[in-house]
Amino acid sequence: MLNPNLMRQMQNRIAKLQEELANETVEATAGGGAVKAVVTGQLKLVSVEIDSAAVDPNDVPMLQDLIIAAVNDALGQAQALAGQRLSGLTGGMKIPGLF
Repeated sequence: MLNPNLMRQMQNRIAKLQEELANETVEATAGGGAVKAVVTGQLKLVSVEIDSAAVDPNDVPMLQDLIIAAVNDALGQAQALAGQRLSGLTGGMKIPGLF
């Protein structure tokens, strides 16, 4: 059984890590920079920027695909960031439900 003090310390470190991740962002682009997505380390989309040159009313599906690609890339980067930080905290142990 784990020591209660050790558990409390781990919980405090995880809370601090979550707070840090909320303040960190990753950025991804698609279409040569035509679409940019910014996501926090807690996997929250905070902004999407679209270059006006990417807005073609006759090709909305292309713009939608660029947005999806940029957001998915940013989310993947944010997950990797959280995983790296958590791995450093847990010594590489996988703890279900943390991130």
